[in-house]
Amino acid sequence: MVTRIAFQTEMRAASVALLEAYIASEALQFQVYRARPKSLFPPTAFVDRISETAEYPGSVTWRQRTVRAEVMVIHGQFDSGDAVDRKDAFVDGFMDWVTDTVHAAGANTTIAVVAVEDEPAWEPDWRPANTEQGLGVYYATRITLEGFAGG
Repeated sequence: MVTRIAFQTEMRAASVALLEAYIASEALQFQVYRARPKSLFPPTAFVDRISETAEYPGSVTWRQRTVRAEVMVIHGQFDSGDAVDRKDAFVDGFMDWVTDTVHAAGANTTIAVVAVEDEPAWEPDWRPANTEQGLGVYYATRITLEGFAGG
């Protein structure tokens, strides 16, 4: 029988908990959301999307699940020197934080940062942007957290 765990739920919760704990440890002022927020007031971080793959090595009664949570970290409207320095420090510190908290999604799971990508002209696709005044275009970073569970 396949072991049943609410792994997508646990990955979303772990992503938020890791962000909130790291932000608190560094005394940063961030808004953190479980999903896309209705409005953005940087600095903001949120779980943007969840994807999953499953493998059944040798038997359909034993499943390996890999869940990816893509987290968007919105730094501000411009990728100035100060903003990129803050972004670099955030990413370096957050990657170490996650590495030190490998079982954040559950005792029989692992979680890690597997990708980081700058998005210097990111626009939310769920609400209109006011690009004439330069509003609604943000300097952001997409951080992909990957969780693994077998059983």
